[in-house]
Amino acid sequence: MPNDLASWLAYLERLHPVGIDMGLERVREVAMRIGLLDSPLAPKVITVAGTNGKGSTLAMMAAVAGAHGQRVGTYTSPHLVRYNERVTLNGEPASDDLLVAGFQAIEHARLEAPEISLTYFEAGTLCALWCFANAELDLVLLEVGLGGRLDAVNIIDADIGIVTTIAQDHANFLGTDLEQIGREKAGILRPCHPALLGSETLPSSVEDIAKALNAPLFALGQAFRHAPQGEGYWQWHGHRADGQAVTLTQLPDPGLPLDNAATALQALTLTGLCLDVATTQSALASVTLPGRMQWLGQWCLDVGHNPHAAAFVASRIHKPAQGRLWCLIGMFDDKDADAVIANLASRVTDWVCVSLSGSRGRSATSLKAVIEHQGGRVHHCADTPKEGADWLGRQLAACDVVLATGSFFTVGALLEITLPQASREATA
Repeated sequence: MPNDLASWLAYLERLHPVGIDMGLERVREVAMRIGLLDSPLAPKVITVAGTNGKGSTLAMMAAVAGAHGQRVGTYTSPHLVRYNERVTLNGEPASDDLLVAGFQAIEHARLEAPEISLTYFEAGTLCALWCFANAELDLVLLEVGLGGRLDAVNIIDADIGIVTTIAQDHANFLGTDLEQIGREKAGILRPCHPALLGSETLPSSVEDIAKALNAPLFALGQAFRHAPQGEGYWQWHGHRADGQAVTLTQLPDPGLPLDNAATALQALTLTGLCLDVATTQSALASVTLPGRMQWLGQWCLDVGHNPHAAAFVASRIHKPAQGRLWCLIGMFDDKDADAVIANLASRVTDWVCVSLSGSRGRSATSLKAVIEHQGGRVHHCADTPKEGADWLGRQLAACDVVLATGSFFTVGALLEITLPQASREATA
């Protein structure tokens, strides 16, 4: 067996004939062999599904619960720079040694007769669950990787299920029918356990499934909501499981969607956690989520890779008064580049396109064609995100802003380098 994390990850990439293999039978069988389904991972488990907003909802739940003294484990995907980001315990990424021990335990169980093949994601999910089962946690937060009903995370019966948003993404696996996508995402809900709907525009199929399961329904705009409260602040109104109303005021803007923030607070309240106003304010003020509207000097990094996410980014970023708003964009070929670019075009003045490698990678020249067809101005095409950033660094004026977006892989590559800042003053 491999003896270090890098070797394990390389091994797992070769283990299964396809990268994505929807279904729960194989992963559930390995989980049963190792005892991961014998008892709850923690007193409370929350699973989060949706097209966008999963990561920010989970990050805010983890921050607020941790600030209240809870021991929290989180599982997210994909990672930006290091695989360890996918599994955190009490706010810290899992160590290489812990992940290696988890992969070794999963491999022993997988190889029992009859041998079972697992995908990279399935093995990683089981490893995360093993880490949680062997820690003493109060709360486990699980992010669905793809879909919901057939995602490996769904072998766990969560105490609370959250559906954040529904939009088109992963069309090759989920199709383009929003009602059907909603049914797949709602597959994480469980009978008689709270179902949180984190958007006011979800397809009706999500609520229909919740009602069919007799799941107590908590919908944004109905059971809970957010409202502005002065410059930079907002207030939250929600309900405890017994129906008692709860209000928190003077909450700071976390720099993440307030729909997701409101959903996070409602979910934690349903676990029985009594939210202290000052503690919640402090947690929201300090929450960070790399790659989501993350500012590094003149650069704003956001992993948005579908039209819904691009629309949110466009609503939050503005062209500087005197400079340019550049966009460095790199995307995968299975994403809707036309709609993403269309949503950003109202803000972006100048573009740099970068190629992403791999079987799903899209070339910079392909992106350039889409942008120019929509009337945009592309200054440079680069073979890698780093090369694009290096070129752009030589063009930046002090009053310019750069949005880097389109993929986790684009942003992850940029987080591994020191991003160049302005090297010249603005010219007339």
